[in-house]
Amino acid sequence: MVRALLQVVLNGVAILIAAYLVPGISYTGDMLYLLLAGLVLGVINLVVKPIVSFFAFPLIVLTLGLFYLAINGLMLYLAAYLLDGLTVDGCLPAILGGLVVALFNWLVRAFTAD
Repeated sequence: MVRALLQVVLNGVAILIAAYLVPGISYTGDMLYLLLAGLVLGVINLVVKPIVSFFAFPLIVLTLGLFYLAINGLMLYLAAYLLDGLTVDGCLPAILGGLVVALFNWLVRAFTAD
């Protein structure tokens, strides 16, 4: 339970970092809204991303894993579609934002113990 709550907070922080670093990604709201966005992104990554990754497996193999960038961008774009205050203005900001979120989560997992 604590790990799930921590992941929601980390997703919210990752969205905040992506909004600051990537032009074309923005949000309106406070920290509570970022937690909601982190929760939505976490649920999307838990439910939708494995299904999309399964069906995109040939493209993932063909591009040597680079298609994961497009999948991460699609998940961020889907979260922005579901939330009114989060906006992603196009494909390139979605892919770059997905890359920022994935790198942030990877760095947090690399420097923390299980």
